[in-house]
Amino acid sequence: MTTIRFRTFLFCLVLSTGLSAQTPAWISGHVTDSDGKPLTFASVQVTNGAGATTDASGRFQLRVLATDSVQLQVRFIGFEPWSGYVALPTREDLRIVLLPVAFPLQTLELIGTWAEADAPFTQSRMDAADLEQLNLGQDMPFLLRFTPGVVATSDAGTGIGYTGIRVRGSDPTRTNITINGVPVNDPESQAVFWVNMPDLASSVDQIQVQRGAGTSTNGAGAFGATINMQTKTLRSEPYARLSSTVGSFNTRRATVELGTGLLGGHWALDGRWSAIDSDGYIDRATARLRSWYGSVAWQDSRTLVRLLAFSGRERTYQSWWGTPQSRLENDVEGMLAHAANNGLTPEQTDNLLESGRTYNYYQYKDEVDQYGQDNLQLHLSRVLTDRWRVNTTLHYTRGQGYFEQYRTGDDRRNYGLEPAIYGSDTLSVIDLVRRRWLDNDFAGVVTNLRYEAPRWNIHLGGAWNTYLGDHFGRIIWAEVAQGIGPDHEYYSGAGDKRDGNLFLKADWSPSSAWRLFVDAQVRHVQYQTSGVDNDLRSYDVQDDRVFFNPKAGVTWSLQQWCQLYASAAVAHREPSRSEYIDAPSGAFPRPERMVDVELGSRIAWAAWQLNFNGYWMDYTDQLVPTGALNDVGATLKVNVPDSYRLGLEVQAEGPIWADVFYQGSLGWSRNRIRAFDEVIYDYTSGFEEIRIPHRDVDIAYSPDLVYSHQVAWTFLAGWSLNWMSQYVSQHYLDNTASDDRAIPAWWVNDLQLRWARHLPRVGDLTVRFQVNNVLDKAYSSNGYTYSYIYDQLVTENFYYPQAGRNWQLGVQLSW
Repeated sequence: MTTIRFRTFLFCLVLSTGLSAQTPAWISGHVTDSDGKPLTFASVQVTNGAGATTDASGRFQLRVLATDSVQLQVRFIGFEPWSGYVALPTREDLRIVLLPVAFPLQTLELIGTWAEADAPFTQSRMDAADLEQLNLGQDMPFLLRFTPGVVATSDAGTGIGYTGIRVRGSDPTRTNITINGVPVNDPESQAVFWVNMPDLASSVDQIQVQRGAGTSTNGAGAFGATINMQTKTLRSEPYARLSSTVGSFNTRRATVELGTGLLGGHWALDGRWSAIDSDGYIDRATARLRSWYGSVAWQDSRTLVRLLAFSGRERTYQSWWGTPQSRLENDVEGMLAHAANNGLTPEQTDNLLESGRTYNYYQYKDEVDQYGQDNLQLHLSRVLTDRWRVNTTLHYTRGQGYFEQYRTGDDRRNYGLEPAIYGSDTLSVIDLVRRRWLDNDFAGVVTNLRYEAPRWNIHLGGAWNTYLGDHFGRIIWAEVAQGIGPDHEYYSGAGDKRDGNLFLKADWSPSSAWRLFVDAQVRHVQYQTSGVDNDLRSYDVQDDRVFFNPKAGVTWSLQQWCQLYASAAVAHREPSRSEYIDAPSGAFPRPERMVDVELGSRIAWAAWQLNFNGYWMDYTDQLVPTGALNDVGATLKVNVPDSYRLGLEVQAEGPIWADVFYQGSLGWSRNRIRAFDEVIYDYTSGFEEIRIPHRDVDIAYSPDLVYSHQVAWTFLAGWSLNWMSQYVSQHYLDNTASDDRAIPAWWVNDLQLRWARHLPRVGDLTVRFQVNNVLDKAYSSNGYTYSYIYDQLVTENFYYPQAGRNWQLGVQLSW
C-alpha cells in the first residue's frame, strides 16, 4: 500500500509540472572574458532552476518561469563567478563579462592532468554548485553516480563508510584519481579508499571525469576513467559556511568552512572541519568519520605559492563479508546449508537466521577498521613570460591503521604457533583477537612546463613518486596465551615502489575549425616486495617495467553549435600487490594493455547541450578471476589474451518546460572476454581441478545498460524539487555469464525538495529534504561468488544490500 501511495504521488508530481500556470520566458546572451573572447562550456544557472552551458561562440539560452526577476549565476574555471538579477520578461541578449580570478595562477595546478573543454577525449565536468546540491554527507562515488557509465557501491548500504566506484564496468583499481594533479590511488593495491577522505566534496571546486584512457596523467594506469579533482579555488572576498545534516540510521553531519579572502593583496587562508556519523543500514555497520582541510596561499603578479593539507580519520565497523543469497531470499534450508558449509557456530547461525536483509556476519564489538591519512601538498606556480608558465608540486601522504578481528576456533599453526598445553589438554585451536596493520609513506614531485601561442600549445610534464608500505599482523588477545607475547607479530612484509613518468602534449589549430592533438608518455615502474604474508607464505617479488602510452586525436568544429572529435590512445597497467604475491609458484602475472578508440560529438542546440560518443576498448592480457586458487586457497587473477568493451554514451541537458530542467545520460555497452577457462575444484574424494571452457562471455560487473537522470522542477520562488533516478541492468558476479551468479537489475529513485532564500543581515539559507530510494526498492549494487563441487555443484553468492526508503535533512547557512 505504501509503495502504491508513493507511486501515485510521483505520478501526480510529474503530471503537475505540465499544469503550471506560470508563463515561460526566455533569457539569452553571451559570456566572454574581458578581451571579448567567447568562453565555451561556461555554466549558466538560474538559482534553484534551469541551467545551460555556452556553445563555441559563448552563447546560451534558458527558458524560465516568468516571475518578476530571477537570479542568474555564471561560472567558468579560472574566472570569478558572476551573479546578478535579470528582470523578466526580457528580449535583449545579455552580455556577461567574466573577470579572471583573484589568484589567476591557481589554474596552473591543473595543466598536467586536465583536458581542455574541446579536446578530442570523452569527458564530463561537475563544479562546486553541482556537488553542493547532492552533498549531504555521502562519499564521492555517490555524488558522481549521475556521471555516464558510473555505478557506485556501498558496503554499509548508505553511501557512508566503505564505498567504491566503477566506470564503464572497470573496477576502482583501473580508475586513476588525482587531486590537484597529485595521484591518490594506493600504489600497491591501486585502489582509492574514499573512507579515508570523508566529506572531501566540501573542499572540491571542480571535477573532470575523462572516460576511457584519457590524456596522460600521473599515477596508476587509467582504463575505466581518469577522475581529476581541484580543491577549492581561492576567493577574493571572505566567506563562511555552516552545514548540518540529520537522517535515517542515526546519520549526522556537521561541516564548518571559513576563508579570509585576499589579505593585503597577497595572502589568503581557507579551512574546513567535518564530522560524519552513521549507524549504517547493515547491522552494526557504523561509521565515525572526521576530516579537516586547510590552505594558505601567497601571490604576486607572476608567482603563486600555495600550501594545503587535508586529513581524515575513520573508524568503521566491518561489513565486508556481504549477505548470503539464501538470507536475502529467506531460504531457511539454504541458510542452514550455508552455515554448515562455512563452519558457522550456533551463535553465528542464529544471527544468520534472525537478521533479515541487514545481516552482518561480524558480531564482535570491536570488529572495526581504523585508519588515519594525512595529505600535504606544496604548489609553486610561476609565469615565466607571456607564453611560458611552470608549475611544480611537492606532495607527501602518510597513512597508518589496522582492522581488528575476533577469530573463533582458529588453528594456532596459522600463526606460527605450536599447540598449547593447558593442564592435561593439548589445544590446537583457540579463540583470539588479531589486528592487521598497514603503515605507509608516499611522496613525490609533479612538474609541468607549458608554452602557449595563438595556434600552438606545447606541454611538457612528468612526475616521480616513491612509496614504502609495511604490512604486518599482531595478536592482541588470545584465549590461551602460551607462546604469545604482548602484541605478538605473526607476519610482516614490506613493499617499495618507484613510479616515474614523462609526457609531451601538443595541440595545433591550423584553422578555427580544426584542432589536432598528440600526447606521448613514457612511464617507468619499479616494484619490489618481500616478507611473510598473513597466510604465513613467504614471498619475494621484483618487477621493473617501462610503458609507452601514445595518444592522438582531432576536433572539428563543424559550426559554432557542433563539434566532432576522434581519438586513439594506448594505456598500460601493472599488476597490483595481491596479483603478484597470490600468483601460483612459477607463474608471474603480465601487465595489461588497452587500446581505446573514441568517436564523439558535442552539440549546443537551442537551450540544449547534447553529447554523443562511441568507444572501442580492446584489452590484451586483462587480469580476471577464473575461479583458480593458489596453493593456500587464495583467489587468483589470470591474464586472458583477448577481451574488449564496445559502447555508446549519450548525455543531454536542457529545459523540458519553462520550469522543468532535465539532465541525463545513457550508456550502452557490450563487454566480452573472447575465451577463458573457468576452474572449479572437486573435493568429493580428494582435490581435483576441473576446467570448463567459455567463449564470448560477459566481463564481470559490467552492465550492458546504465541510465541516470536528474529532473529539477522550480515551482515557486526559492523552491525546487529534484527527481534523481538510475537504472542499471543485470550484470554478472564472475566471467561465466551465468544467470544464477548475477546482480539483478535495479531502478532506484530519489526525491529532493530544496528551498533557498537570502536573509538580509544573516546570509543565504538553504534547506534540503531528500528521500532516497523513494519507492523502497530492495536491491544490491555489489557482490561476489565462488563455486566448488562436493558430491554436487555448490555455488555461494554474496550481496551487499542497499538501504530501502530513507531520508536526509540538510541545512546550510553561508555568508
